[in-house]
Amino acid sequence: MKLLIQIPCFNEAGTLSVTLAALPRHLDGFGEVEWLVIDDGSIDDTAEIARRLGVDHVVRHTANKGLARAFMTGLDACVRLGADVIVNTDADNQYDARDIPALVAPILAHEADIVIGARPIETIAHFSPVKKVLQKMGSWVVQLASKTDIPDAPSGFRAMSRAAAQQLVVFNDYTYTLETIIQAGQKNMAIRSVPVRVNKDLRPSRLVKSIPSYIKRSIVTIVRIFVIYRPFRFFATIGVVLFTVGFLIGLRFLWWWWVGSGEGHVQSLILAAALLGMGFQTLLVAFLADLLAANRKLLEELRYLARSERSEGFPTRGGER
Repeated sequence: MKLLIQIPCFNEAGTLSVTLAALPRHLDGFGEVEWLVIDDGSIDDTAEIARRLGVDHVVRHTANKGLARAFMTGLDACVRLGADVIVNTDADNQYDARDIPALVAPILAHEADIVIGARPIETIAHFSPVKKVLQKMGSWVVQLASKTDIPDAPSGFRAMSRAAAQQLVVFNDYTYTLETIIQAGQKNMAIRSVPVRVNKDLRPSRLVKSIPSYIKRSIVTIVRIFVIYRPFRFFATIGVVLFTVGFLIGLRFLWWWWVGSGEGHVQSLILAAALLGMGFQTLLVAFLADLLAANRKLLEELRYLARSERSEGFPTRGGER
């Protein structure tokens, strides 16, 4: 069995050495433990430091593509390098590497395809109250959309099997955390959560540049999740609301018309007609979106089969890419 620990990095020259120093080189259940750094277009010495500190594999983006793309690049590389289990962790040493055995244990026991490390959110001092609320909201949205019970969905400390990594696709450029759990839930993968510890904050978060920006991006991410993964429910709900409001306003107009005062409420008739038309069109969009979602699932299945075929026979030990 081969374990690959991947670390997406962007200008992490100041923290990478601390993170690598804590990572294991040997782990029960694995014959090989290797490290992979994904340099996401860094303009500092991240890649050079990674090589100097003994990282087995370094993959570089020529320009910064974002955390989600770096994560997916890492998964693709890990699969090609013959990983049986993949652990993802952050380069800022946020997560305690001593909990990696707890992360991989359910996968080794064939009890899970993906394991998410649950942080003690309430006790993390450098998390603001707003960020804690948004973390909980993101987890709630994921639970609703994926039908899973993951208490800390935004956690980037996670382990996954080779088969799970081959099936994941991320559309969001901002972050991969919520979307991958929803995909896993929809694909009926076994997902588990284990409590993990965190380390002291070494640097400010790159994702949370400001609270207003984080709120905006979180809302956009949540809406996109429902549009992509629950399109029928999303558009049907909007359509039903519009249609219902239009219907009620139409009944109101009919009442006034029945009592002889319809001429003074023509605006209600116009509004009711507009809302009924919008509701009906949105319901049609819901059905079309559901068909597109079905096609997307078929394409994801074809992609998984193609990736599986390409990875067959790839050497289990690789060099720098």
